[in-house]
Amino acid sequence: MNMTIIDFLIGFTLMNAMPHFLFGVLKIRFFSAFGFSPQGNIAYGFLNVAIALALFHGEYGFQSLPNHAIVIGACAMLLIYLVSGRFFYNRFQLGQLPNSHSGK
Repeated sequence: MNMTIIDFLIGFTLMNAMPHFLFGVLKIRFFSAFGFSPQGNIAYGFLNVAIALALFHGEYGFQSLPNHAIVIGACAMLLIYLVSGRFFYNRFQLGQLPNSHSGK
């Protein structure tokens, strides 16, 4: 196995984007480099993805992306969480929170 520091940083920044996207979409107060706001967390998530993709491009070039299924899978999960996070939160958790306004 020939893992480099660049590979570690690609994975680190790509996966660091996930909690920031989730907390931003769900409007959960969470610290990021851009503060505690949901917009700041989403922006920081995008910054992490941009850094990961820039590092990947610099190290391997985008033409080699089909040979790196783990990066494709991580990007797919990030996109799925970003697009569907609010739906699943509303569907499965909103009524379960102690301070929810579900009338219970």
